[in-house]
Amino acid sequence: MKMEKIIAKAGVLVEALPYIQQFNRKVILVKFGGSVIDDENLMHSILRDIAFMAAAGMQPVIVHGGGKAINAELKTMSIEPQFINGLRYTCDRTIKVVDRVLHKVINASLVRFLRRECGTDAVAVSGKNILRCERITTTDKDSGKELDLGFVGKVVNVDTPQLDWILKRRQIPVITPLACDQNGQIFNINADMAACVIATQMKVCKLVFLSDVPGVLKNPADPSTLISTIHCRDIAGLAEQGIISGGMLPKLHSAAEAIAAGVEKVHLIDGHLQHALLLEIFTDQGIGTQIV
Repeated sequence: MKMEKIIAKAGVLVEALPYIQQFNRKVILVKFGGSVIDDENLMHSILRDIAFMAAAGMQPVIVHGGGKAINAELKTMSIEPQFINGLRYTCDRTIKVVDRVLHKVINASLVRFLRRECGTDAVAVSGKNILRCERITTTDKDSGKELDLGFVGKVVNVDTPQLDWILKRRQIPVITPLACDQNGQIFNINADMAACVIATQMKVCKLVFLSDVPGVLKNPADPSTLISTIHCRDIAGLAEQGIISGGMLPKLHSAAEAIAAGVEKVHLIDGHLQHALLLEIFTDQGIGTQIV
């Protein structure tokens, strides 16, 4: 029985060989947020999978969020989190909390684990250094009135030479979703949107979103209603039907823009499924929802 298990493991490695060859030296951007980060065991499993990807010759890039940790810190300061159309309203006090939590708590812990426990050469990369942005607003769905979001921006430029330099050194960049405008003002960037712009300007092979849902569901209460493939042209219709809403809406709009700009595929997968990332990369069937 023991020998059968060993042979089975060898078979899995052989099955993965074509994918290892196909994606050798290819850049794959992985984005995950607070729902994944909050589960330490899950987070460590995902980081080990990313370390495996790097050891297999791929070039992973990480963009992380941290909404739940930010909300917890805001609560201790008696600041009530506010969201408008899926985006965090960010006042002067909030942007300071976001900056501190993302850099000193979340990013630092991810880099530390990748280095100490996974044996990889991970490096902390502040979005403030590589991302330039412009302030954005949003629109009220009912009245059409423009709504202020505070210090919330959209990325307009990425310092891709710096990221390329890191990758050439066989390092894993771990990026915080913050940016600065032309005057040096710090802005909060929706991590999904930041990941899409970075993926676009780096022309990555794959952009993978890890979250706490299997993908896009027709019925959020029923995992069996998973939509395995969504064409960019169908996103508007799904939004009108209410199938795509809240934080999923900016994610899919950004994904569509990334694909239009040359990213091959965008994947939405459940980070709570063990080795979900490897299953997505190394199997034909894949899991979750792919945007094409």
